[in-house]
Amino acid sequence: MSGDTVTQSATHTTTDTHTTTAEFSTPTTRRGAPASKRAASVVRTAGAAGGTLALSRAARELGLKRSEIDLAVQLGCLRTVVDDGGGGRRVTRAEVERLRAEKGFPETLRERVEAVGTKAAAEILGVPPTRFTRLARLGLVTPVKFSLNRYRAVLWLYPSAELRQFAADERNAPWLTERVPEDLRRRLDAGLDLRPRNWRGRHLGALLRQADDPWSRAAATASLLDPVQVAEIVHDPYERAHLHFHRPVRAEHGTPDSPAARITARIMTADDPGEIAWLRADLQRSLGEARAHRLAPRPRRKVRWSPAWDETPGAATRPAARPPRGRRRPGHPAPGAGTAPEGRRGLLGWLRRRHH
Repeated sequence: MSGDTVTQSATHTTTDTHTTTAEFSTPTTRRGAPASKRAASVVRTAGAAGGTLALSRAARELGLKRSEIDLAVQLGCLRTVVDDGGGGRRVTRAEVERLRAEKGFPETLRERVEAVGTKAAAEILGVPPTRFTRLARLGLVTPVKFSLNRYRAVLWLYPSAELRQFAADERNAPWLTERVPEDLRRRLDAGLDLRPRNWRGRHLGALLRQADDPWSRAAATASLLDPVQVAEIVHDPYERAHLHFHRPVRAEHGTPDSPAARITARIMTADDPGEIAWLRADLQRSLGEARAHRLAPRPRRKVRWSPAWDETPGAATRPAARPPRGRRRPGHPAPGAGTAPEGRRGLLGWLRRRHH
């Protein structure tokens, strides 16, 4: 991305993950059990026998908390697959066994998924919290998660493993001991804060790793843009609806339209001109790949009847048109003087003759 980004001297390695699918056989269940219970038993037995596991079950087997398993997926330490039943992401048994077979398990895995706040992060780097905040606003360290406290202040969390790597690199020593350059101090005083932008970049990488469809990849990029920006690129309303269908689920912070929800939406929407330009170009490219893969679904059009169909041999007979509401069918005149019942016909005729 272009824009106000300070290049970090520490080297970070990114692991490309690829989703895999696992097939498993359906075990036999007790005869006479209800269908729903049999299906649940099949899923549990298959997950334990070599199929897929829910994230909560994988967290227990890996000795992690539920929040730590989410960070493992966010950081690319744990690969997930799509649940064919629509129940969210799942973890294959082979992936769990791969992590369990690593040297130093489970301590090494916990260290990789550990996230700390500003105070603990400053202690890892050996600097005051205020200095660490300035380094984070300059983009030297990238947060992995954010939350809101009861005062609606944004709390950023940082991977402790990346902080230790940053502190161990000798090229980063001037950032920890010397004064910040004058031009950067002026930009900090003007309100420079690259933490939301860097978090969006990390978040987009996690979404693209989990996307297994070109439309899902395009929707991941579109989720970080304002709807107005998306409408300027995607002119077809059916394609916009298809992107919205594949849109990743956002983390909810508060009820809709609440102050907390508006703060969350502001963090998750690109606002830097350079970042917006990069996302728009990436959306156009990914949208072309999605169109080549499969066109967006459209409703079937209703074909109107044409008089030429009646002249075609073998054409189906056109059904008789229904009369407009409020009018009687032709051939059935309204009852009048000559069609009134016998009891009223004589009276009406006598009144008419008397009038003449």
